[in-house]
Amino acid sequence: MRSVKIALLLIPLLLGACEKPTKEQSINVVSKSDFSLAEIRTLNSDFSAHWLTPKLILLPEFNKDHQYSLINISNKESDNNPQSLSLTKTELPSEISGNFPHLKSFHAFSVDLPSEKIKSLLKNQLIVLEVNSNRSIIKSSFVQSANVIDALYTVQENDANEVTDFGATIKKGSVQFKLWAPTALSVKVLLFNPDKTPSSPSSIIMEEDSQTGVWLAQVGRNFEDMFYRYEIEVYHPASQKVETLTVTDPYSLSLSTNSKYSHIIDLNNENTLPSGWDEQKDNKVNNPEDNIFYETHIRDFSAHDASLASLKNRGKYLAFTEKNSDGINHIKALKEAGINSIHLLPTFDIGTVNEDSEQVIDINDPISKACRITTLAVFCENNTNQDISIREHISKLPKEDGSRQAVVSAMREYDNYNWGYDPFHYTVPEGSYAINPEGSARILEFRTMVQHLHNLGFRVIMDVVYNHTHQAGLEPTAVLDKIVPNYYHRLDPFTGAIAQSTCCDNTATERAMMEKLMTDSLLVWTKDYKIDGFRFDLMAHQPKAAMLKARAAVQTIDPDNYFYGEGWNFGEVANNQRFIQASQLELSGTEIGTFTDRLRDSVRGGAFTAAGSSIRKSQGIGNGLATIPNELQNSDLTNYFTMADQLRIGLTGNLANFPLQTFNGEQRLGKEIGYGDQPAGYALDPADTINYVSKHDNQSLWDNNQYRIAYHVSTHDRVRMQIQSLAFAIFSQGIPFIHMGSELLRSKGFLRDSYDYGDWFNQVDFSKQSNNYDIGLPPADKDEANWQIINEVLANNEGRDIVSPKDIAYSADAFLDLIKIRMSSPLFRLSTADEIIEKVKFHNTGKNQQLGLFVMSIKGDEQTPSQLIFFNTAENSQSFTLRDFNKYQLHPVLKDGIDSRVKGSRNENGLFTLPALTTAIFIEHK
Repeated sequence: MRSVKIALLLIPLLLGACEKPTKEQSINVVSKSDFSLAEIRTLNSDFSAHWLTPKLILLPEFNKDHQYSLINISNKESDNNPQSLSLTKTELPSEISGNFPHLKSFHAFSVDLPSEKIKSLLKNQLIVLEVNSNRSIIKSSFVQSANVIDALYTVQENDANEVTDFGATIKKGSVQFKLWAPTALSVKVLLFNPDKTPSSPSSIIMEEDSQTGVWLAQVGRNFEDMFYRYEIEVYHPASQKVETLTVTDPYSLSLSTNSKYSHIIDLNNENTLPSGWDEQKDNKVNNPEDNIFYETHIRDFSAHDASLASLKNRGKYLAFTEKNSDGINHIKALKEAGINSIHLLPTFDIGTVNEDSEQVIDINDPISKACRITTLAVFCENNTNQDISIREHISKLPKEDGSRQAVVSAMREYDNYNWGYDPFHYTVPEGSYAINPEGSARILEFRTMVQHLHNLGFRVIMDVVYNHTHQAGLEPTAVLDKIVPNYYHRLDPFTGAIAQSTCCDNTATERAMMEKLMTDSLLVWTKDYKIDGFRFDLMAHQPKAAMLKARAAVQTIDPDNYFYGEGWNFGEVANNQRFIQASQLELSGTEIGTFTDRLRDSVRGGAFTAAGSSIRKSQGIGNGLATIPNELQNSDLTNYFTMADQLRIGLTGNLANFPLQTFNGEQRLGKEIGYGDQPAGYALDPADTINYVSKHDNQSLWDNNQYRIAYHVSTHDRVRMQIQSLAFAIFSQGIPFIHMGSELLRSKGFLRDSYDYGDWFNQVDFSKQSNNYDIGLPPADKDEANWQIINEVLANNEGRDIVSPKDIAYSADAFLDLIKIRMSSPLFRLSTADEIIEKVKFHNTGKNQQLGLFVMSIKGDEQTPSQLIFFNTAENSQSFTLRDFNKYQLHPVLKDGIDSRVKGSRNENGLFTLPALTTAIFIEHK
């Protein structure tokens, strides 16, 4: 950095490094110098100064010959003389390095200012200058102040995090507004009529409580059902100037179409409640392990359902209120078999889909509508027929050359599809799934869906995304970062850039008020929407302590509410470098579930980021590793045996302390068996583990398997591989998680990441006529590197990967039989690690194990018959002797079920014979 000299005329800008400042010296006004305010503001500064506590600022470097000062740049345009506070080197307290491990190598400097003065300074731009003995600036650093904000506003009693009524609250005779904005210079409430014209009055000035940083205003009760925004005057680091920003309420409970205005609403008002709301069924579970989660996307559930009584319900909440649609009939069959929890992908307000149906493209719209909304060349040039639907247009294009994916990719910006991991407002239902997205109408439709699912016997689980926001800074859908800039998001400790390891702008749930926002939001969903559980996206980006506190709060309302999520350990928080994470290993024993990649990878094959032939090379046990090897495999079985032991530990619910004889003949605990650089077993309770082989991420199970299955395998055996892969998750201890349509052989046309690629690739057909396979090459943006291997797979399979309606129906029925068996006995749902260690035993282990045969017994008692489970992953029948199991018979569900091959399973005085590619369950006959 260029050195800049400062002329110090009347009073020193910086005190000597060893001179301890007195309170009178703490703030020194700099007299006019040849170094102007404009020059200070244009310095090439980083963001490596951290104001952690009222008395402590941290910097990454220290030179004893240099001097350091905190510069307060006033927001008044007429004030050209910044204030300066000398900083004195001090020791870094041990508790600071413990609480902020990512800053443990930084150097500490003391600050001596009254709290009220610090609060005032935090409303301004703050810079730390490092100056050498020649009075040249060596470095300038903007100040990260989120932690000192927490220290000032949230650590005492009756502080901001004790406030219970943020947002617009309808009182007995008034409407009250509360907004936490401690760095704001001023705040107004802007008020609007239902037609969005300014009301009378059009604005109310809010008053700040300096203790809490909360701004307050009140209007008459007659403003209920009106709309509002906040106008905030605040210094914003993104522009390095004071901005006047108009923003919606982060505590919004209702919104206008496209979330442009917050809506004043009472969620207890009868016009927001469907008839019978208070009388709907409350579906309890005795233990978390009794759950089976069925992951559903609102739009995918009905977007392709031609049997809907009302086409208005297609892709909407109200599709779940249909009486006799294909989708409803299918989930009724799931419920009858034993699936009891519908997991909904994000249904909170998102920032990526236009909620005005007249302004978005639907795949069933005519081309002419697409050309009214856009000028896309794929529709509006080359004399495309304007009268046919977009779906029909795509279906007429060649499959082999990328034409279809080009159309779908071009539509992304304008269509009505997204998975929804783009939070705009955390505590309002998403409007694009509502027939009417305006105000309370979307709330009524969402609640109607929840009520109908409850009355069908399901628990309702929400997928929540408190780890990031759709946007930050001054971007259009930024909310939190416009209100308290640089507080709600996690910043790089040196550059100040918002971390984006999650995909988008990472939130900082380690901050008190972000943690509070998450918990308050969860409480609304639990109390006011009767949500029965929550799946947390990238949960390990949040502190374990925050998750435990949030669950405790939620369970005061709903005691059997269950939390689970993604415990992946990566990014700027990896290995607990910011806090103790809510990660797989750290959550063991808490009964907050984490998805297990151990069982997933051993069944599907690992290398989920692989491309081209590397995908095909990565076979898993569920698609033929070692037993039906494809042409890229070699004779080395080490990978198979390693995965086999990981799979067995997965079947125990990933228990850390489960003893297993490994393939090399050693007796090891689950935590002593490796999975990369992690232990295969990490759970201390079966409720710690969510078992799955397919979910919305990555290729569907069917597509994943077709990449890897040997070319000669028949269509029926490919279907059996699919069902057996699901069986590994179904019969594992812990909690099964099923991706919607995997039981129907669902394909996404090999697409690796379908989050924003519309109905064409995400289609689910509950009429069981098609599985959506071989629909054209997947989008180039995600999969162009895989096009060659996809075409090779399709050609070399010679149609053996193309399924018929009969294949799909068989798969669905065989899946239901397995669900029935799991739910028929508590032995498949043991609720403690001790029970599993005592009752579960593996046979056919160690050095001399038969290839492709997994044998697991679960010991029962006088009331509960013991169970014996065989997974034969080979393409030939296998026999295995268990001399003490001669009284076991094939499970009655399988005897009476759809699968004729499994009925050939035999037990002849302890000699068991298992047909090829078969999962067989035997039950003790007393």
